[in-house]
Amino acid sequence: MKSALIGGVLGLGMILAGAAHAHGPSRQKVQISEVLDATPEEVWQTIGNFDDMGWHPAVARTEITPEGAPADVPDESTRILHLKAESGDPTITEQLIGLNPDKMIYKYMITDVAVEVLPVTNYSSTLQVRDKDGKAEVIWKAGFYRGFPNNDPPENLNDEAAIAAVTAVYEAGFQGLVQQFGKAE
Repeated sequence: MKSALIGGVLGLGMILAGAAHAHGPSRQKVQISEVLDATPEEVWQTIGNFDDMGWHPAVARTEITPEGAPADVPDESTRILHLKAESGDPTITEQLIGLNPDKMIYKYMITDVAVEVLPVTNYSSTLQVRDKDGKAEVIWKAGFYRGFPNNDPPENLNDEAAIAAVTAVYEAGFQGLVQQFGKAE
């Protein structure tokens, strides 16, 4: 009886250990902020237009699709970011899911991107400008899953690769904004 109980407990422990190891990916988050040497309104004029990401150094051009569609209507506004590249036309398609110009914030999600371009899935993000002692504090944050949805992802599609890629996109955007407005002291 005692050995059957021990065997059952060990068997249950092995099942639970296997189940714990078999879980899929967990949601990752990145948040970066920067205080710029400009007013919140000046910065919002630059980054608050969903149809223009010309301020980001990695974006060659922004296209609203379909042609003639609104650029400021949540759940109806979709943009295609054409990225700068040595060859091809890598793109990221994003949909506006929330916009509040009074609070200088918009939310969007990626609806289509090749994992070779950005190794993420189920990505949603918020871009916001806040007043910080008369200067513009820009806050860019995202939640996403890695590019490989199953266990044992390849190195280029794991959690670390996804976090590094999103962080690099945000840092490049902030470098462009700092170049345009300067960094607040």
